Amino acid sequence: MSKNKALDLSTLESWLWDAACVIRGEIDAPKFKDYILPLIFLKRLSDVYDDEMDALAEEFGDRKVAEKLVEHDHELVRFYIPKHAHWSEIAKKTTGLGEYLTDAVKGIARENPKLAGVIDIVDFNATASGQRIIDDERLAALIQVLSRYRLGLKDVEPDILGRAYEYLLRKFAEGQGQSAGEFYTPKEVAWLMAYILDPQPGDEIYDPACGSGGLLIKCHLRFLETHGVVKNSHRELPHEIEPIRIYGQEINHATYAMAKMNVFLHDMNAEIALGDTMNRPAFLNDDGSLRRFDKVTANPMWNQKFPIKTYEKDTYGRFNFGIPPASSADWGWIQHMFASLNDSGKMAVVLDTGAVSRGSGNQGSNRERDIRKAFVEHDWVECVILLPENLFYNTTAPGIILVINKAKPAERKGKIMLINASQQFTKRRPKNSLAEEHIERIASVYLEYREEEGFSKIITNEEAARNDWNLSPSRYVSLNGKEEVLPVEEAIVQLQQAEEERRAADAELNTILKKLGLGGFVNA
Repeated sequence: MSKNKALDLSTLESWLWDAACVIRGEIDAPKFKDYILPLIFLKRLSDVYDDEMDALAEEFGDRKVAEKLVEHDHELVRFYIPKHAHWSEIAKKTTGLGEYLTDAVKGIARENPKLAGVIDIVDFNATASGQRIIDDERLAALIQVLSRYRLGLKDVEPDILGRAYEYLLRKFAEGQGQSAGEFYTPKEVAWLMAYILDPQPGDEIYDPACGSGGLLIKCHLRFLETHGVVKNSHRELPHEIEPIRIYGQEINHATYAMAKMNVFLHDMNAEIALGDTMNRPAFLNDDGSLRRFDKVTANPMWNQKFPIKTYEKDTYGRFNFGIPPASSADWGWIQHMFASLNDSGKMAVVLDTGAVSRGSGNQGSNRERDIRKAFVEHDWVECVILLPENLFYNTTAPGIILVINKAKPAERKGKIMLINASQQFTKRRPKNSLAEEHIERIASVYLEYREEEGFSKIITNEEAARNDWNLSPSRYVSLNGKEEVLPVEEAIVQLQQAEEERRAADAELNTILKKLGLGGFVNA
C-alpha cells in the first residue's frame, strides 16, 4: 500500500480502472460502481478512523491505550469501526468474503446509525440464477487493488467519493442515459462558489440539487478555513464560534448515498434528503411552506425539461415571476432557490450561458427574458460570471455563475457586476481547469466589487434594461474584440423555445378562428 503518494486525478482514474477490470465480465459494466463505491467508502472510513486513532495515540502516548479507551467510549471518535469491519481485517480474508463484507458493513451501520441505509445497501454475497454475482476470488482481487492507496483526510481531496462516482459513470453509464455532470461539479468551480458565498457563523446553507455533496462540502471547508483553528493536525471550529448547518436534497438514490457518506466523513452538521425537489421539496416549515435559508448554492441539470404543469400546479408560491418554458427549467430552479432564501439571503447557481441572455432582442414577450427582467427590476441580480469552456464533464460549453442577493450592500444597489473569466483557465486533457490564482482573482474582484479592464464591468440596472435584460458578461466585457459565439447546445435550446412559442401562438390563433366560425386552419 502506498502511504505517501497522493491520489491526483490521473492516478485516481487509473486506480479505479484497475479495480473495474478485476470484476469485468462478472457483472454488467454499469453495475461496477455498485460494488466498487461502497468498498471505497469502507476503505476511506477505515483510513480516517486510523488517522483519528493516531491522533489519540499521540495524545495518550500509546496506541493500545487509545484503542482500549475508544473500545469503552465510542464518543472519543467521530465514528466507530468495529475491529472485524476494519479494512485491515477484511484484507486478510480469502474465503467467505462476500458474507464477511456484508456483515462488516451492517456492523458499521449498527454502530453508526447515520450510515444505516447508506453503507449497507449492497449484498456482496448476492446470487442471480443460483450463481454468485461476484465470487470471493474476484472480491479478494478487488480488495487488493483498493488497498494500494490511503484514503485519509490528508491523502485525497474532500470529495473523493464524488470524483470516483463521476469517473465510473463517465466510463460505464452511457448506456443508462446518465451524465456524470448531473452529479458532480468540478472542484475548482465549487471552491469559487464557496468563496463567493463566504459562509459565516450560524449560516444555514442549502443545495436543492446536491449530487454527491461537493458544493456543500466546499462551503463547510471554506468556513473552517476562515473561522477554524488547527488542532491535532486538522482544522476545528473553536467552541465560541457557531457552526454552519447544511441541507441538501438529491433525487438519485445512489448519489444521495454518496452525499450522505461525504457529509458523515467530514463530520458536518448536515441533513441530506432523498427526493424530487421541484415536485416535492423536502425542507418545509410546520405550516407546509418552504423553509428559508441564509445561503443557497447549486449546479442543477442545465436546461432540464419539466412539463408546464409542474409550475402551474405549484403550491409553494415559488414561480411568482413567471412560468419558464418547458424546454429549460433554468429559471424554474432559480425561482425555487430564490423562494428558499430568507430576506437577507444570497445564492450562487451554475447554469448554462443562455440563462442570462435567451429571449433578449426578440420581438414580443419571452418567458425567460421576462422573468430575468423582474429580477433585475427588483435589484436582486448582483453578479454574473462567465466561466471558461470545457470545464464541465457533460459538455464543452461554458457555464455562468449567477449571484442573486436579496440584501445588496448600499454601494451595490442598482448595479450588476459582469465578470468575463472565459480566459481564466489552465489547458488540460480531457478538461480544462481553473488554477488557484484564477479562483482567487475572480473571487477577489467579486468580493471587492471592482472593475478591471477587459475582465470585469459594473453596469446599472438601467443599462441592463437598455440591452433588453441581456446579462451575458461577454456583451459588456469584450476580449481582444472577439465576437460572442453561440454554443451548439444553446442554439438547440433556443430553437426548442421558438418551436414551443410557435405552437402556443398557433393554438391561440386556432381558438380565435373557431370563435369566428372559420374552423381551425393552423396546424398547432
